[in-house]
Amino acid sequence: MPMDEVLAHLHDVTIGYDEPLIRDINVEIVAGDVIAVLGPSGIGKTTLLRTIAGLVRPLLGEVELGVPSRGGLGYIPQRLGLVGNSSVRTNVEMGTRAGLSAWYPPFFPVPAKQRRYAERAMEDLGIHDLAEQPVRILSGGQQRRVATAKTVAQRPRLVLADEFLGELDDDNVDIVMRTVRHAIEAQNSAMVMVEHHEELATQVANRIWRVVDNELVEEMVR
Repeated sequence: MPMDEVLAHLHDVTIGYDEPLIRDINVEIVAGDVIAVLGPSGIGKTTLLRTIAGLVRPLLGEVELGVPSRGGLGYIPQRLGLVGNSSVRTNVEMGTRAGLSAWYPPFFPVPAKQRRYAERAMEDLGIHDLAEQPVRILSGGQQRRVATAKTVAQRPRLVLADEFLGELDDDNVDIVMRTVRHAIEAQNSAMVMVEHHEELATQVANRIWRVVDNELVEEMVR
């Protein structure tokens, strides 16, 4: 797979709800990218992720995905999307189900290969010792690592993450980003992340998208 493989292309896209939030977006997301989206709250950053994910229809234009809609795209929402009463292991294994056939019975255990993906993700993110704990008793930072492990175990080609580094101290930011970067390199994937800490964004991303006056402006950081 070539490193310049296009995983998503936004053609003349305008996003929003009743009123446009960001207009005339023309960007490509390429394998190997780690893209940080910056801008004030309420300006459309989360809506941009949700539009790429297919959860919100663009007002104008077209979002063309170069990855399968099932399994090829992983999404970490701000609220994390975890099942609080289920164990860490169960939540992480839920991520692996995204890559299975739509006909695979939801009440069947995940296959051995997918269980190995989940085990590796928990180990890499330092939560394997919490595997049998219910998610609801974990700290906010631990829950964010579970949500990241769930997505890493899915092995998507394109990861969309909404402020997923929040509530993490510096050491855990390093662990999470090292794990995500390894997954991106191993699978020739890409990530688009909404991040409100600009200094952190410039440290971890190779591209910056900044929302300015209802437009998406690209800045190269390195």
